[in-house]
Amino acid sequence: MGRLKGKVAIITGATSGIGHCSAERFVEEGAKVVIAGRRVAEGEALAGKLGEACIFVQTDVSIEEQVRHLVGRTIERFGRIDCLFNNAGAPAQTGGIEELEVERFDAAMGILVRSVMLGMKHVAGQMRRQGSGSIINNASIAGRQAGYSSSLVYGAAKAAVIQLTRAVSMELGEANIRVNSISPGAIATGILGKALGLEGEVAEKSVRVTEQIYAAAQPIPRAGQPRDIADAAIFLASDESSFMNGHDLVVDGGVTVGKNWSAQQQGYVRLREMFANQ
Repeated sequence: MGRLKGKVAIITGATSGIGHCSAERFVEEGAKVVIAGRRVAEGEALAGKLGEACIFVQTDVSIEEQVRHLVGRTIERFGRIDCLFNNAGAPAQTGGIEELEVERFDAAMGILVRSVMLGMKHVAGQMRRQGSGSIINNASIAGRQAGYSSSLVYGAAKAAVIQLTRAVSMELGEANIRVNSISPGAIATGILGKALGLEGEVAEKSVRVTEQIYAAAQPIPRAGQPRDIADAAIFLASDESSFMNGHDLVVDGGVTVGKNWSAQQQGYVRLREMFANQ
C-alpha cells in the first residue's frame, strides 16, 4: 500500500474493464485519480465509490478539445499530473482486408491511436514544468505479432501505439518523463465479445466464457484478469520503475514466448507414431 502516495493520475477508459480496476487499484495505492470515459452513469458511480481521491470527467479521448479539457480539469483540481494511463480502447472491424470499411477503419484509429497521441500531447507541458512524469500506453500482444486479435485493424493500431510510445520516449525522456507501454495478452473483459458483435450487458456476461476459453491458451493456466494489467500500470506509474523508458511490458502469461510445452510434447508423440507406422 502507498506505492503511489502523493501522485496524481489520469486514467482513460475507466468506466469498465482494465480502466475501472486500475482506478480502484491506484486509489488503494494512495494516488489521486481523474477517471475519464464517455459513459456518465458508470463514471460518476465509480468516482462516488472511490470518494474524494477521485473525480470523473466525461471525455471522448479521440476529440482534442475534450482531452485538453480533461488535462486542464485535472490540473485545476489537483495541481499536477504525475501519471497518464492511456487505457481507452474499443474493438475494431473484423474480417479480411477486402472487407474493411474506410469509415470504420478511421474511427478505430481515432480511438486506439489518436487518443494516445492526444493524451501525450496535452500532458507533456505540465510534466515538463514539474520535471517528472510517467506516461503509460495500453497496447496489446496483437501489436507485436499478427494473429492475436480478431481484427487486423486492431493489431495494426496497437503496433502503432507501441512504436509511438518508443518514439515519444526518446523525446520526453530527456525531460525526465518516462513513456512506456503495456501489451496485455488474453484478458477476461467484455472487449472480445464486443469485437464479435455482442452489445452491452451481453458482452460483459461473455467474460465467463472468455475465462474458460483462455484458461489453457498460455503456459499460465488461467485467463488474464484486469488486475494483472492494473498492477503492471501501478509499477510503471511508481518510482520503482524510474529507470524504465521506451519499454513495452508484455503481460500475457507467456503465450507469445513459444509453443506450449504440453502441446509440443503431444505433437512429438503423434509424430513418433506416424514414423513407426511407415
